[in-house]
Amino acid sequence: MDRLHTSVRRYAWGSTTALPDLTGEAPDGTPQAELWMGAHPVAPSLVERAGGLRPLDEVIAADPAGELGDALLRRFGPRLPFLVKLLAADAPLSLQVHPDAAQAAAGYAREDAEGVPLDAPHRNYRDAQHKPEMVVALGPFEGLCGFRPPRQCADLLDALGVAELAGFSAGLRAGPGERALREAFSAFLAPPPGLVAAVAGALATAAGRPGPWREACAAYDRVARARPGDPGVLAALMLRYVRLAPGEALFLGAGVPHAYLRGLGLEVMAASDNVLRCGLTGKHVDVPELLRVVRFAAGEPEEPRPVRGGDGEQVYPVPVDDFRLSRLVLDGRSGARALRGDAPQIFVCTEGRVDVAGVAEQAALTPGRSVYAPAGEEVRASGRGTLFRVTVPAPAAAPTPVPTLRRKLNRH
Repeated sequence: MDRLHTSVRRYAWGSTTALPDLTGEAPDGTPQAELWMGAHPVAPSLVERAGGLRPLDEVIAADPAGELGDALLRRFGPRLPFLVKLLAADAPLSLQVHPDAAQAAAGYAREDAEGVPLDAPHRNYRDAQHKPEMVVALGPFEGLCGFRPPRQCADLLDALGVAELAGFSAGLRAGPGERALREAFSAFLAPPPGLVAAVAGALATAAGRPGPWREACAAYDRVARARPGDPGVLAALMLRYVRLAPGEALFLGAGVPHAYLRGLGLEVMAASDNVLRCGLTGKHVDVPELLRVVRFAAGEPEEPRPVRGGDGEQVYPVPVDDFRLSRLVLDGRSGARALRGDAPQIFVCTEGRVDVAGVAEQAALTPGRSVYAPAGEEVRASGRGTLFRVTVPAPAAAPTPVPTLRRKLNRH
């Protein structure tokens, strides 16, 4: 078992206080957006080996069978298949989608053949992996996720009272659904002059007016204020507004358009950095490629409800085999929990103090601190606090259906 040494990822949308408040460190006045825990080559965690700090991806590459175990090595190759993040948003993230496995492999090969450097700002596919992900709220958390049905999109546009939206509204009502969503979304990303500003003004009015769209319009108003003039403001109107309470989760599969808005959460995903953006960002935008990957299907957001697992774990089921996330809430009175995994594990404390002990090492984890255990090592956890555990499911257990909790009051 190794304590993970992580570094802060500083993006403009990050909060200046959320991560420092969690970890107990003094804020430095700059946005602190993410802490990465894992072995992704963009920002691998460091572990203490051979008397010094070494990147975890190099440690795994030196002994993949010993670190990953034979079963995981056969399934995923010589790499850690998941990545864990603490994410702290104070402004909207980019409006984005992630590719599926086939799209990622083809896109990566295509850009390699074109000679696009891996670190080029305009590169879309930085690896050949898909990127399903899940976020668990550690406090109030807000985002946009998935398309509303076309008629509901039209109802919102009508409620804004902007004359220039009438044609879009009529197209959404005409259907059929997938084509209507595609045509409106595509058109919003290349809007006529003045439309974004007109809609921004209408959102500010609607956010202060009683009615069924008030809460959602308040969220879109914050987006418009954060990204004035950005066409992504219009495209965002077609996505459902989602609020999560602490402990609730949101799963995002391939092709689902989304944008986190604000809040602190623990995020786990397949170990990929493939992101296709179409707005709400200063980073590279590739609308044609994003439109090729987006799934234009309306539906409720997927919110995995935790189910009871072994040792008192609360397991968040997901329909992918790249990761398994569970939460342990320790009350300080029970004995130590023995957590053995045939695959590597990462443990992250988010509340209280949790003492973890491996074969030869032990650590006292406080919020924001984490450890990595290689395949086959048993970790014993005790104390009083909340501990998240990330590993991969056993082959027979993956994939699994996702039990979801839908609360219409929070889905607009």
